[in-house]
Amino acid sequence: MKLKLSEVIYLNKLKGLKPEKVFYYFEEISAIPRGSGHTEKIRKYCEKFAADRGLSFVSDDSNNIIIFKNGSAGKENEEPVIIQGHTDMVWEKDESCNIDFETDGLELFVDGDLIGAKGTTLGGDDGIAVAMCLALLDSDEYSHPPLEILFTSDEEIGMLGAADLDVSPLKGKRMINADSEAEGTLWVSCAGGARADVVFEPEYTSVKENIFSITVSGLHGGHSGAEIHKGYRNANMVMGKLLKKISDLIDFNIVDIYGGTMDNAITRESVCKISTAQSAISDKIDKIISDISDECRNTDPEIRISVSESSSDMPAMSNESTEKVIGLLNDLPGGVIAMSKEIDGLVETSLNLGILSHNEGKVSFSFSVRSGKDGERAKLLNRLKEISDSYACDYIVESEYPAWEFKENSPLRDAMASVYKETFGKEMTVTAIHAGLECGLFCGKIKDLDCVSFGPDMYDIHTPYERLSISSTERMWNYLLRVLEKI
Repeated sequence: MKLKLSEVIYLNKLKGLKPEKVFYYFEEISAIPRGSGHTEKIRKYCEKFAADRGLSFVSDDSNNIIIFKNGSAGKENEEPVIIQGHTDMVWEKDESCNIDFETDGLELFVDGDLIGAKGTTLGGDDGIAVAMCLALLDSDEYSHPPLEILFTSDEEIGMLGAADLDVSPLKGKRMINADSEAEGTLWVSCAGGARADVVFEPEYTSVKENIFSITVSGLHGGHSGAEIHKGYRNANMVMGKLLKKISDLIDFNIVDIYGGTMDNAITRESVCKISTAQSAISDKIDKIISDISDECRNTDPEIRISVSESSSDMPAMSNESTEKVIGLLNDLPGGVIAMSKEIDGLVETSLNLGILSHNEGKVSFSFSVRSGKDGERAKLLNRLKEISDSYACDYIVESEYPAWEFKENSPLRDAMASVYKETFGKEMTVTAIHAGLECGLFCGKIKDLDCVSFGPDMYDIHTPYERLSISSTERMWNYLLRVLEKI
């Protein structure tokens, strides 16, 4: 059953959870479609929220918004602090889910200590930051310096909002980014990244007698930065290996091929339609399917590879173009490229084939490329270009953003670590993350910015299995209040 906005708002699935006001606003914004590229409604919601409370704000055509609040009694003249999160979320759903992301709200549920959304991503990344900030703005009971609440747009598709933002209204030199997913960890450095598109224009021929659809599905998926080290298989890369092995047994031509919707999400499903003179192919490729499935089961136990009869009104790619598409899928690199030599267990450089598409007569391979070192990212982008050139493809790099480098002197980092130990009686983990954060862009835009990132426990982000811990959210909310009181 599809849930309309009005239905979701009155479900009150999160009513009674603590902190009550945080979860109240989390449920409110979960009723607002806010996928990347669709953030106008959430921006308007935030504008009305600020206007209704007499708070000044500025917003822009990129759907960024900054809301200002004076310091509490006794703190009016202190240095402002910027608290920042992004309003957009990744739209991913199960095969059986019939939600229309552009019109429907999310169907939230509570399972013990966890909040999820039925059949879809939850949007805890980064909706929980938005909810915390709205709760903070909506109360006068907390002690805090002047606040500059910054909500950026389209972070998930290349930090476009942050790149477009005019930072001149911001006066703060301290920024708390709330876009992390591990309680007790303070992120102080992150990878830089870019989107790279390899675009191949096939030649076409007539379709042979029979069309079959090959589907790779049931893979785990995940965040291509935070979870790339876990080895989850990318459905597009699995499809490439599968097609290569099948091509050794039977002649076929690719009719259509596609998989994934976000370059920064590890692809969970990939589909390829082929035309062939063979009247049946399952018996010929069963062994290939079984072998590849077995190879993937350690990381993706729910993998399914299916073959079914199909139809299409599209032409087939020529023999040479079919070979080139298969060659590209196998020659283009994917996954972890290098681990950090400075920090044990940290991925330094990686890439993810998040979107494989076939539109308007072109096949596009869209990668999220990341590295903690800008020079290594440049090398990997050049490697992609060399492969692209060898196949006579077009090559496009966009949405490039710098790495966020470790800052030797950070009073904010020291203060937050001290408050954590004082509050919880244990040391906070201060480290770097391979995922991209907007902190790097803001450090480049705001001179002498002191920036850190934190957040509550979340699991399986960028997948329909995404979950947010209720108890961790409460602890991190109370921690944030304590930090604002102390700094």
